[in-house]
Amino acid sequence: MIEKLIEQVESRFAELEREMSDPGVIADRQRYAEVGREYSRLEPVHALAIRYRVLGDDLEGARELIEEGVGDEDLKKVVRDAPAELETLAEEIRLAMVEGDPNDDKNVIVEIRAGTGGDEAAIFAGDLFKMLTRYAVERGFSTEILSQSVAEQGGFKEVTFEVGGNGAFSVFKYEGGTHRVQRVPETESQGRIHTSTATVAVLPEAEEVEVEIDPGDLQVDVYRSSGPGGQSVNTTDSAVRLTHLPTGIVVSMQDEKSQLQNREKAMRVLRARLYDRQLEEQQAAIASERKAQVGSGMRSEKIRTYNFPQGRVTDHRIKMTSHDLTGVLDGGLSGFTDALAAEEKRQLLEAQAG
Repeated sequence: MIEKLIEQVESRFAELEREMSDPGVIADRQRYAEVGREYSRLEPVHALAIRYRVLGDDLEGARELIEEGVGDEDLKKVVRDAPAELETLAEEIRLAMVEGDPNDDKNVIVEIRAGTGGDEAAIFAGDLFKMLTRYAVERGFSTEILSQSVAEQGGFKEVTFEVGGNGAFSVFKYEGGTHRVQRVPETESQGRIHTSTATVAVLPEAEEVEVEIDPGDLQVDVYRSSGPGGQSVNTTDSAVRLTHLPTGIVVSMQDEKSQLQNREKAMRVLRARLYDRQLEEQQAAIASERKAQVGSGMRSEKIRTYNFPQGRVTDHRIKMTSHDLTGVLDGGLSGFTDALAAEEKRQLLEAQAG
């Protein structure tokens, strides 16, 4: 099984190397970019395959020499240790070759909403916004706020932003779900620990070709933007509300001064929500055939708890705890992302094997 997989890796990698130097491919920018992405994805797997081949040859050679009576300590060590190393490499290769989510390369639209907990929930939503945008910067992605509703005591009632860059969804999809915080609010005179929540929805950004929206299915309302307390901040009808009649999905935008810009942003969010709805329907249809993926974005799922009194963060999906609460809230999420990605691959591998 592993030999066949390694042969496939070697054959495909050699084919990609030829295509990377093919003048016809180089002249086609889109094709060259696609080949380049696949080459980059396969390169570390190919390196593992080479290590597997070399170690396998070393083991075979050592066994032959020992049978011939040349049994020094180094050869015995190879025979003793190599089988376990080969099995580890084989597992790494199998995991690396698990077919990834087709949306992994996409930009994402992230929606954070304050949940239970009143003012404290809104402040926590603001903390999550800072954490996720800092993490995006750390990973080399761009961020753009699409809409926001600021809470009076700080933080957000809700905030929607885009994370742009190749592979953004592969990183941020694990943040979808309910986040819970346990801490003493600054407004709490008794010093009691409160539990509050905020929900995060992570939507792969959809292109127009992926989600066709019939103009006849849209109700478009325009109105004046309003600031805190309801006062008008704009003398023109620049705010836009889109209602997708077949699904009842409503998207409102008022952050931009231009009605055209607000409409464009609203369409981006609407496309992402409709695409996410399609994906959820597809996943529901095949849920009985395979296990659910880690981080599938179920809104009701409590995925992580941030405990301030004990200075720890626990991810409930993989039972992983970090005692660097400050570092995590500053954007240090790589440890969680890596562990969740590994668990997702293991589950997919099991599903494929089953």
